[in-house]
This record gives sequence, structure tokens and C-alpha cells, in this order.
Amino acid sequence: MVNCGTAFALVVPAGCAGTTKGARMKFIIAIIKPFKLDEVREALGAIGVAGMTVSEVKGFGRQKGQTEIYRGAEYSTNMLPKVKLEIAASDDIAAQVVETIQQTANTEAIGDGKIFVLDLASATRIRTGESGETAL
Repeated sequence: MVNCGTAFALVVPAGCAGTTKGARMKFIIAIIKPFKLDEVREALGAIGVAGMTVSEVKGFGRQKGQTEIYRGAEYSTNMLPKVKLEIAASDDIAAQVVETIQQTANTEAIGDGKIFVLDLASATRIRTGESGETAL
């Protein structure tokens, strides 16, 4: 028998999917340009997002990096600096979160980023032991 009550973060024991007692949550990952972070954070706060995790990351997409000139020498950068946002949200506001990020982070230029939405099976607040949407 699998113990489904002790799932932490994104690790859910096999056979425990859907054991969140009806709670429906999404895990939203957004990769955006660094200079858009403050604007996106303020816009998300305005729609009720209570928290997020932000990481500085590097990566590339279709553009495969870019060529730059530094002190007269041309060089190619394979990995571009980006910011990764991780947000756990209830199903009720997940679509609004995605739309807000998309509209706020958009510069209409190559490399604006991506947004990924995953089902979140469980969330637990470490301090209180609350789980599901109340832990968000």
C-alpha cells in the first residue's frame, strides 16, 4: 500500500495522483527576459498572486544565442540570461496568471520566453502542515 499523505513539493508517490481531495492547482513556470521581472511581479501582485520563486537562469531557444561585438571583437553567446518564475496557483486564477505574464513580459522581440503550465498534485506548507490550495 502506498502512503499518499507524505508527498512533498513536486514528488508524488506512484498511485497518488488525484488524491488532493478535490483541490485543483497548477504549477506555472515562466522564462522571461530579466529586465521584465519587476513589471511582471507587480502585475501578478495586482491580480492576487501571493508568492513566487525567482531564479536567474541561462538558456537558448530557436535563436541559438546571439552574436555581439565587445571592444571591436565579435563573439557568439550560446546561453542568454533569463529569469525563471515558478508559481503555484489555484485553477481559478491560473489562466489569468498565464495571460498576465504573457501580456506583461511581451516585447514583441525574439527571445521573450515561454510559459509552461503543469498540474500540481499536492502542496504542503511546512510551518503549519496545511495542504492543497490552503497551502498556497
